Amino acid sequence: MSGAVISAGPGAAAPQAGGTDRSPLPIQVWAMAGRSVIRLIRQPALVVPSVIFPLFLLGVNAGGLNAATNIPGFPTDSYLTFAIGFTFIQAAIFSTMGAGQSLAQDIENGFFSRLVLTPMRPSALMAGQLAGLILMGQFQALLYLAVGLVAGADFAAGVGGYFVLAALVSVISIGFGGIGLIMAIRTGSGEAVQGMFPLMFVLLFFSSMTLPRNLIEQDWYRFLATINPVSYLIEAIRSLFITGWDGEALALGFGIAGVVAVLSIALAARSLKGRMLK
Repeated sequence: MSGAVISAGPGAAAPQAGGTDRSPLPIQVWAMAGRSVIRLIRQPALVVPSVIFPLFLLGVNAGGLNAATNIPGFPTDSYLTFAIGFTFIQAAIFSTMGAGQSLAQDIENGFFSRLVLTPMRPSALMAGQLAGLILMGQFQALLYLAVGLVAGADFAAGVGGYFVLAALVSVISIGFGGIGLIMAIRTGSGEAVQGMFPLMFVLLFFSSMTLPRNLIEQDWYRFLATINPVSYLIEAIRSLFITGWDGEALALGFGIAGVVAVLSIALAARSLKGRMLK
């Protein structure tokens, strides 16, 4: 079979095209996904902070804001159970930076330029970049759930809820990862991708991460939290811990995450095609 054979090594040069024939798309995706995962494993400096920092912030919030559970109407008597949903979203934002920086690194070191000379499909490159991100999201979801349960958090949705949580985390990871890829493709700079981090944290800050929206006293803050899509992602995950099966919260969470994923991947694919044609 003719076509490009892609090295899975993170520092390997891209293959030279042997003609116009292309390897089947699944083979290309598998090759790029393998490279993405291997590079992820070899860069603990990117992995460790994205795992540890959300847990650290969870511990700080759970200890410092536990008195909020005494507010009339607060949905649970455990602030840990309430706050743990935010941890998954924060981790997804860290992963967004990682995905964007990885692609920006490929652009900066010339790997992307060499890859353009091969019969590689843009969709395979996109899928490969996101594979490591999805893997990290699943690892984080399992770890945070385990840590939360050991620390005393409730998980009302039970065993079946874990699979819903894993699915939602995957969609959120793809959506946020697509945003990171857009920045990397358009700027070709790891520093520019890192510059997104404060902006993403602003979205977290003006959400329902610390209090339910109906208990936020400031009208302007409640308004911002209500129009902020991140609030609904947090609330969807939170519902699995507190309520169990809240159809409305889950529908909003999956719906918003799906829209973000579709739009970000579409824009990233368009940007990628434009860069490959340059």
